[in-house]
Amino acid sequence: MAQSGVLLWVKAEPFIVGALQVPPPSKFSLHYLRKISTYVRTRATEGAYPRLYWSTWRHIACGKLQLAKDLAWLYFEIFDSLAVKTPEERLEWSELLSNCMSEDEVEKQRNQLSVDTLQFLLFLYIQQLNKVSLRTSLIGEEWPSPRNRSQSPDLAEKSSCHNKNWNDYSHQAFVYDHLSDLLELLLDPEQLTASFHSTHSSLVSREAVVALSFLIEGTVSGARKIYPLHELALWQPLHAESGFSRLSKTFSFYKLEAWLRTCLTGNPFGTSACLKSGKKLAWAHQVEGTTKRAKIACNSHVAPRMHCMVVMSQVYKQTLAKSSDTLVGAHVKIHRCNESFIYLLSPLRSVTIEKCRNSTFVLGPIQTALHLHSCDNIKVIAACHRLSISSTAGCVFHILTPTRPLILSGNQTVTLAPFHTHYPMLEDHMARTGLATVPNYWDNPMIVCRESSDTSVFRLLPPCEFYVFIIPFEMEGDTTEIPGGLPYAYQKALRQREQKIQIWQKTVKEARLTKDQRKQFQVLVENKFYEWLINTGHRQQLDSLVPPAAGSKQAAG
Repeated sequence: MAQSGVLLWVKAEPFIVGALQVPPPSKFSLHYLRKISTYVRTRATEGAYPRLYWSTWRHIACGKLQLAKDLAWLYFEIFDSLAVKTPEERLEWSELLSNCMSEDEVEKQRNQLSVDTLQFLLFLYIQQLNKVSLRTSLIGEEWPSPRNRSQSPDLAEKSSCHNKNWNDYSHQAFVYDHLSDLLELLLDPEQLTASFHSTHSSLVSREAVVALSFLIEGTVSGARKIYPLHELALWQPLHAESGFSRLSKTFSFYKLEAWLRTCLTGNPFGTSACLKSGKKLAWAHQVEGTTKRAKIACNSHVAPRMHCMVVMSQVYKQTLAKSSDTLVGAHVKIHRCNESFIYLLSPLRSVTIEKCRNSTFVLGPIQTALHLHSCDNIKVIAACHRLSISSTAGCVFHILTPTRPLILSGNQTVTLAPFHTHYPMLEDHMARTGLATVPNYWDNPMIVCRESSDTSVFRLLPPCEFYVFIIPFEMEGDTTEIPGGLPYAYQKALRQREQKIQIWQKTVKEARLTKDQRKQFQVLVENKFYEWLINTGHRQQLDSLVPPAAGSKQAAG
């Protein structure tokens, strides 16, 4: 550790939310990113530097890197979603888009958008986190194909790639191992050799270190306040170590790199710290024998709001309902939960659901990303900024989203359906996360994977299979219907079903049954209903619901 007692760490959010869980385009290699870095600076007057406008990035990505326009927009938009914006600004953007009548008008709106150029370069570089390495593939640590379902559990466990997006050791190792490249990417072209490398006398601009604050932050040991990297690097007592010269207003490349390497340490608010020393939450009922393994931990008692995390693992055969301050703005990871019904009814920052089976997840509005990996036969109901899925089988998604759902590699039988539920605080929570009801692209997914652009991997839920979902908890709040309503075909299917029920009730009424016949008939109907509950698995859901009084407390606690 540095004598100054400065601790630096790699931030989790750029990796959890920003690194797409798919190998990056080959054109995001360091070679091309260095070329882009030089190119944007020579085009400073054309909307390329220090802010990169969508039109300029489109020209670079489509014209020079040969990327499809949809893919170019995807990376630009993911980065933009990480920017600090008020919910009002996000809602305003949704309104502008929903008023567009054509693709050209949408493009005109997008042309107004710009991102920080240097931070965007770093963002493109960290996409390498999920690059599949041939060497590690050969020794069985990661493999890009869909899961082989016939493997024994032990073997499958060893060969399945662990989620690097949530692994803070991976983030730290990635930045530490590629620190020279990251810094060289931020250098002014005149500070580089012809082959784009730094020299012993290279100088790093103040802007470059400000950009690096996108990935690194820290504190002075003993202090509780967290500072962006550049504030610590520019702090007077640290100039000698960080290599800052007040004369040239620049940093010495080698001194800065050495200082960063010395001070980099584990993220005190990362997943590992949350699991190791986070507060254990007793949200899951300790039902005899079944949930001894359930683990739920959070770091909200030590972490600042933007660093809150909740990790939930091994909830089994439970109904768990929560609307809690602990969840507000948190990154949530749900791992290995089976045969359960989980309701997290609070505004959330991001959600990752991994290795879960035969379960239903009802989530409050998600400000950034909802990602599923390696899940079987689960239902997810959520309003989210973005949905992405990889290696899932037989999953159903009832989604409200202003961006196209991303179908990454290894999926089988994905069903997309309209968002079909509400709870009293839902609209309030949507406003807090900046999520509007339009535009809504639930039914227009984007297939982002090398193996194919095979559209048969997904289907839209047929209206005849559609039912609304009722959340069985009482809460305070004003929302009384599904935000944005239902698409016409689904609304029509519901109406027709209601008419059938009315006709059925009328028929029963007009049959003028005797008292005994009515009793007999009721028993018959109840038996059929009970049979249906068991066959559909709804029986377990009803059995696991706590009594109403305790239930409403459970949801609101």
